[in-house]
Amino acid sequence: MSISSQKIQTLFTNQLETWEQAKGNYSALKAVESRDFLFDKFSIRVQFNPARIQSSAAKVDTKSIQERKCFLCPANLPTVQTSIPFGEDYQVLVNPFPIFPTHFTIPTYKHIDQLIFDRFGDMLDLAKELDNYTIFYNGPKCGASAPDHAHFQAGVKGFLPLEQDMLNITKESIYQSEGLTVYTVNEYLRNLFLIEATDKQEAILFFKKLYNLFDLKDDDKEPMMNILTWYENERWYSAIFPRKKHRPDCFYAEGDDNMLISPAAVDLGGVFITPLEKDFNKITAEDIKTILKEICIDDEKMQTIINMIKERQ
Repeated sequence: MSISSQKIQTLFTNQLETWEQAKGNYSALKAVESRDFLFDKFSIRVQFNPARIQSSAAKVDTKSIQERKCFLCPANLPTVQTSIPFGEDYQVLVNPFPIFPTHFTIPTYKHIDQLIFDRFGDMLDLAKELDNYTIFYNGPKCGASAPDHAHFQAGVKGFLPLEQDMLNITKESIYQSEGLTVYTVNEYLRNLFLIEATDKQEAILFFKKLYNLFDLKDDDKEPMMNILTWYENERWYSAIFPRKKHRPDCFYAEGDDNMLISPAAVDLGGVFITPLEKDFNKITAEDIKTILKEICIDDEKMQTIINMIKERQ
């Protein structure tokens, strides 16, 4: 069975007619508050979204993961939840705790670890088939609330500032071949690589080379990263954010210094999620800068990776 933006929209419509929890959360989403913070050449939106408390505050240590039922395994899904298959390995589900006006989770049927190296091609396929959506991946220690179960997410295009920013902001080309161009983006508060490709296989090969240049910590199964991918005008765009830290210091701070913010792909795409009203009210532009600086790799590390890419051309 093939998949399309139209088919998953039908799934979405049908689920909201039969699934009271999802219907209530999407209805509540229409009333969420947001604030825009303007920086030099771009803006970041902060969204107050109480329904995301489960994801932002999720315990993802090994013990906690082992002690809970996996909420992405087919056997543990709510009986009211239906799906559409994507290929033989994945199913598309309506996300009942949305950030986007239309938001899906796309897990594997099998309970296998959240790892991207051999699945980046699947991500590109999803982006092409669901061309009204941006596909995103959160690494196991980069915002994934189910690090033990492989999955992507999809949110309707036009919601994340990143999509438009990547067209307008200053970029530097660091690698080029017939089927792709790779850019770095400066002055964006978070370092990233942007792969623009017309050739899927070239994009996969470059991604794997890039992946192998990222630092792998001793106890991790993959380098820390978030990825956002979309398909537009017969080409793929993949924004890859190397990470150095899972959660910022403010997440663990006590008293007035505490802010329950656990950045993932959506936050790096330009929409910061605050599940607590106190954090939404007090966060400042300086806080956003500090958080992004803490969790993303610094300019020196970024330059080291760039140099290695240029040396291997």
